[in-house]
Amino acid sequence: MSVAALIVAAGRGTRAVEAGAAPKQYRLLGGLPMLARSIGAFAHHPNVDAVAVVINPDDTDLYAATSAPFATRLRAAVPGGARRQDSVRLGLEALAARDAPSAVLIHDAARPFADADLITRVIAGLKCHAGALPCLPVTDTLKRGADGRVTGTVDRTELWRAQTPQGFRFDTILAAHRAAAQDPTLIFTDDASVAEWYGLDVALVEGAEDNRKLTTAEDFRIADEMLQRGAARSAASTRVATGYDVHAFGPGDAVILCGVRIPHERALQGHSDADVALHALTDALLGTIGAGDIGVHFPPSDARWRGAPSEIFLRHAASLVAERGGGIVHVDISLICEGPRIAPYRDAMRARIAELLGLGDGQVSIKATTNEGLGFIGRGEGIAAMATATVSLP
Repeated sequence: MSVAALIVAAGRGTRAVEAGAAPKQYRLLGGLPMLARSIGAFAHHPNVDAVAVVINPDDTDLYAATSAPFATRLRAAVPGGARRQDSVRLGLEALAARDAPSAVLIHDAARPFADADLITRVIAGLKCHAGALPCLPVTDTLKRGADGRVTGTVDRTELWRAQTPQGFRFDTILAAHRAAAQDPTLIFTDDASVAEWYGLDVALVEGAEDNRKLTTAEDFRIADEMLQRGAARSAASTRVATGYDVHAFGPGDAVILCGVRIPHERALQGHSDADVALHALTDALLGTIGAGDIGVHFPPSDARWRGAPSEIFLRHAASLVAERGGGIVHVDISLICEGPRIAPYRDAMRARIAELLGLGDGQVSIKATTNEGLGFIGRGEGIAAMATATVSLP
């Protein structure tokens, strides 16, 4: 199925602009004209084969500058009409005149945040229906009113907020618009309304909250803030690092793993409490900020750390991450041993690490496996641990 996008950008949008300013579709939003963001959503989508834009004839120069980065993906601009439905029909006629597509996505330029997933859902809806309408359920209580007073409550059970792009089989929506144009008294606010009037089957598909329509100056202010927050999140880097440690068994009656004491016929040997899991995790956290390894910060030659609980090392590594302005996103530990059995203590281990690092249980993963009887681990001579830490840094 060949798919074209038709972006409607012929309106004046007087509620969003000051006197003498450019029409709202050319207003800068996060450094780019709003129309450029709308075009880009479709020009970069792998399932959209062509993009056409309906513009106001007075905006030719503005459009040329805005559309230049997408020139190879765009068909010639189409002059719009007096009403939105006139502009859409003229755009459809232009598409029909040159390699008419199988389907068309009709989109308002004033919705600059349509994402790829939304576009894909609308296209998918056309596999079994003549039209596909992205929408969201109405969640606010709706009231009727007259003369400044409430006169009733509207049942919102079957009410939806319609969005664009609205997708249609091309031949049928063109026929619907042509038929509607025969009666100038018919006024439609969107293309799904034209399709309904014409008797087409239109499916509801999931919309997107971010796909808001920018109508007023306040809408633009909110959108700018949203983009700034997104830019701040994008500026943060995600670091992933690993750690590995191994300790041999020696005399004793318990091992310490992830800060939890587990009865066993032998103990792990080491300068500290030999918590092989916390040692590996400490190295992983240090690795995310390029701060060396555990031996750099806590040398085995330093008597202060003899028999020390390994949580000291882990808290130190976490504090260094925090000093860099970072946040620990997730930690994962794999224990490799023939014994003791880890499963009965897994929840206690996760809870202890979550407590030490200030994380939720869902941010801590602990796994265990044997070495299938191979090597020193398989012979029961020790335990190894591998850890991965994911950290977000500014």
